[in-house]
Amino acid sequence: MMYTEENIKSGQILLIDKPLKWSSFQAVNKLKWAIRKQFNLKKIKVGHAGTLDPLATGLLIICTGKFTKKIPELQGQIKEYTGTITLGATRPSYDMETEIDQTFSVDHISKEKIQSATKQFIGEIDQLPPVFSALKKDGKRLYEYAREGKDVTINSRRITIDTFEITDINMPEVSFRVVCSKGTYIRSLAHDFGRELDSGAYLSSLRRTKIGDFNVDNAVTPDAFTEMLLSSN
Repeated sequence: MMYTEENIKSGQILLIDKPLKWSSFQAVNKLKWAIRKQFNLKKIKVGHAGTLDPLATGLLIICTGKFTKKIPELQGQIKEYTGTITLGATRPSYDMETEIDQTFSVDHISKEKIQSATKQFIGEIDQLPPVFSALKKDGKRLYEYAREGKDVTINSRRITIDTFEITDINMPEVSFRVVCSKGTYIRSLAHDFGRELDSGAYLSSLRRTKIGDFNVDNAVTPDAFTEMLLSSN
């Protein structure tokens, strides 16, 4: 793909494969800096269509110029994720960000039970977002309350899970593929899955593979995009 000043300004959709431990904001900033430097621009609109946690990798849709108006429409599309859930313990953040706070037995959990438990999460369900999330309550992000050790009432949200497929079981790790609606927290799904199995669970890895018709197979890393940008002129 040719990256020209005209194309970038009039609007482009860039598919980025976000590296582990990068924030979505960092990825956007890297591209914005590279575009401004390459075309000697004082300002350019660049934004992403759906945050990925730093501990997740995968597809980040980044829009430039006039295409930033498409962000709400892109955010609303169906998403696909793959990853691993670790059974037998819980963490306050429901993922690897925080330390294990409780451990549970997994001796009673069979492969059949794991496969069967997925059925409880298919379709329209009510889901409680994690306390460690960027959602706002009374003008403050939930993770800020959580880090201060304050209890806060969180309302559940109606979400849709079209597919929850177990792709591999290597106890205590369970690999999965999920196809879901906007607003779904895979961390919450992992936590609730552990509870459904009368145990504990947390999300140990996550990769976003699709957003609507966009696939991570067609994405490039922020560094690769920067190199392509330099070589396209």
